[in-house]
Amino acid sequence: MPTQIALLRGINVGGHNSFPKARQLELARSLGLREVTVLLQTGNLVFADPGTPPEETARLLREQILADLGLTVPVVVRTGAEFAAGVAANPYPQAVAEPRTLHVTFLSEAPGDTSRLDALDQAAFAPDSFRLIGRELYLRCPGGIGRSKLAQAVSRAPLGVVATTRNWNTVTKILALAGS
Repeated sequence: MPTQIALLRGINVGGHNSFPKARQLELARSLGLREVTVLLQTGNLVFADPGTPPEETARLLREQILADLGLTVPVVVRTGAEFAAGVAANPYPQAVAEPRTLHVTFLSEAPGDTSRLDALDQAAFAPDSFRLIGRELYLRCPGGIGRSKLAQAVSRAPLGVVATTRNWNTVTKILALAGS
């Protein structure tokens, strides 16, 4: 069965933008989404492909979250096949054995201007590194993302698109739920 995956940014993080898992499920179903599964509290929804383009699904979710909860929540949606392709494109296969060291930032679209990212001297941040491939930015931080100077620098390099990050453990769980 084809699926779509909605990734909501910035909910239930540090006590901000409270949006409980049960409410996420209810809201998705109110939009007519079927076979909905919510992974964790942080906005990872997997559901049967509603037949709308992912961008349209993202817009509908954003608007409904605003209408129901008064929250402005950025949303990135991928088809199951797109999500699986992003996982397969991982340029850091060695990091899979240590999934806490690998993060993927999902972008709403490929950024038109990557000059701020391109200007970063990755050698200065070694052993941390990143790669932008299409609509995914892969970030490898062997010492953890919380203390990574590269992760901070990358987050300050605006790409002009909606972006939301997941660790590799979460990415692989979403992939399993999507059946891809």
